Amino acid sequence: MKIIVTGGGGFLGLALCRGLLERGHEVTSFQRGRSLALDTLGVRQVLGDLADADAVLRASAGADAIFHNAAKAGAWGSYESYFRPNVLGTENVLAACRRHGIGRLVYTSTPSVTHRATHPVEGGTAETVPYGEHFKAPYATTKTIAEKAVRAANDASLATVSLRPRLIWGPGDNQLLPRLVERAKAGRLRFVGGGQNRIDTTYVDNAAQAHFDAFAALAPNAACAGKAYFISNGEPMPAREIINALLVAGGAPAVDKTLPFAAAYAIGVICEAAWHVLPLKGEPPLTRFLAEQLSTTHWYDMAPATRDFGYVPKVSIAEGLRRLAATMRE
Repeated sequence: MKIIVTGGGGFLGLALCRGLLERGHEVTSFQRGRSLALDTLGVRQVLGDLADADAVLRASAGADAIFHNAAKAGAWGSYESYFRPNVLGTENVLAACRRHGIGRLVYTSTPSVTHRATHPVEGGTAETVPYGEHFKAPYATTKTIAEKAVRAANDASLATVSLRPRLIWGPGDNQLLPRLVERAKAGRLRFVGGGQNRIDTTYVDNAAQAHFDAFAALAPNAACAGKAYFISNGEPMPAREIINALLVAGGAPAVDKTLPFAAAYAIGVICEAAWHVLPLKGEPPLTRFLAEQLSTTHWYDMAPATRDFGYVPKVSIAEGLRRLAATMRE
């Protein structure tokens, strides 16, 4: 089967491409820049911008299915910089599916679409946790618009499913772990609100497995068609515990310092104002959205994913940490 993976050169994208190849599929990655890792895997690469409808159409010609994984992530940036890849890009992918008669679309969403300030989620599912409102970050806003569009597009000719993996980590991580390690080594990492809030995380191979399981079950009128699912390891832990475990595996010192939520939120307000007015380069060290995310309990029930497409995490957090530490030593 010919499958397009958008953002195949990214952290999760590489795991998706590798796993699809292992399952005998012909894989093409659509992304902005060339990836040496994909060259090594032997994945065909088509370079282009998701916001370019013609480029997406050309890249997806002849495909049987699309894994739409590419997006602009982060907690800072202009709305337009997120809207173009996340919303317009997703609309272009959906249009390409219609134009070429592509029948299956697996979309990588995020739990951030349900973010509601400091409202905790304990054992929630997409059936019980509503979409968020009044987002303080364009990432969450645009991913919500995109997920709703994907779910609405599901019909007899195009089966879609949306997956919301929570905090993906593991060997090859070029986002979460490097930032944690850098801040910990510089003495700039704090637990907002004490770090006792329980959170879900997802080992990268499990995140990819959920995509493969959903794809295998996906078809018009399938149980998972048109729906969204939280994805994680199913092992919620206090933020302090899992973050320190990741730091140690990554060769950084464990962290014990904390910052009260009120102080963190106030710092976020000041940082956002400074970055808007001056403006300063890069991302601010803290935003209101991050302060809320870092201090709030968020863990989810995997039962719907298990029920509808058989997702069961195969790599435990303990085993994932062992693999991560071994990779870092190498």
